[in-house]
Amino acid sequence: MRHEKLCNRRNRWLGACNHGASVIFFYDIKMNGNDETDLFACYVQKKKSISMKSNRLSSGIYHGKTKGGYYKMEVKVLNTSDELGKTAAIHAAEVLRAAIKERGRARLTLSTGASQLDFFKHFVEADLDWSKVEMFHLDEYVDLPETHPASFRKYLKERFLAHVAVERYALVNGEGDIRRNIEELNARLTEAPIDLALIGIGENAHVAFNDPPADFDTEEPYLVVNLAESCKQQQVGEGWFPSNEDVPKQAITMSIRQILKSAVILSCVPYRVKANAIKLTLENELTNHIPSTILKTHPQWTLYLDRESASAVDAGLLEA
Repeated sequence: MRHEKLCNRRNRWLGACNHGASVIFFYDIKMNGNDETDLFACYVQKKKSISMKSNRLSSGIYHGKTKGGYYKMEVKVLNTSDELGKTAAIHAAEVLRAAIKERGRARLTLSTGASQLDFFKHFVEADLDWSKVEMFHLDEYVDLPETHPASFRKYLKERFLAHVAVERYALVNGEGDIRRNIEELNARLTEAPIDLALIGIGENAHVAFNDPPADFDTEEPYLVVNLAESCKQQQVGEGWFPSNEDVPKQAITMSIRQILKSAVILSCVPYRVKANAIKLTLENELTNHIPSTILKTHPQWTLYLDRESASAVDAGLLEA
């Protein structure tokens, strides 16, 4: 009976997709004794991959269950990275505006890297009282000078802080006395909750610089981590360094648990190079070998994709 109901629901969704309705995503859980197996189903018009032919947003809803309870998340698929960035920037501004209205200020955590460029382009144009926004960011390389093109402090100063009137911000400093830098960051970050976090997903499914297998348990807000070779290769591929050997071996990163304390999380993940990471994220159960799967447990997570990053997600049939 349950299988029949799910098939009927699937057929209704498929019919809706054929008439231009939103794509629906959902998780169901199959219980085998004490085991939980995540079963992914994505029903779309062509059944093999997410395919968008218009400029219209396609929204998807995930429903899921873990040992801690149920969760729901939203996926939005846009045609291009630019459309993704603009839509996510509007969403981010709305969250910050609501926080300012409620408490007179907002606290923001930002992600960096090539995948965030279109987001920043639109975000700095938002109609916000930036003087009431306090900014943090996710990570920085250890022993990399701020003058280096790959420095995230340099990135944020040039692409964000130079364009908005943010008066309070804390940049992650990977030079000098690292322990003291982290202690100061931790103290400031934990003064009050974070209203909004922009959290990217790496090609190896890392979150910030929490490479697989990621530490899901540490309570430290910021910590030093060793960078995986797959992470280094992404930095080389994006043009920040000439070779893996030139990428710093370590970085300071915000921890997984600290990220999850954010009230709202938005993830901007465009480009075909991220397609496999998105497939792994959406089609697998919670595991620290795919760090981004932890984001599915957050009650207010929205994942923004473009056609390319969404292209590898399979349209499977839900098993009973």
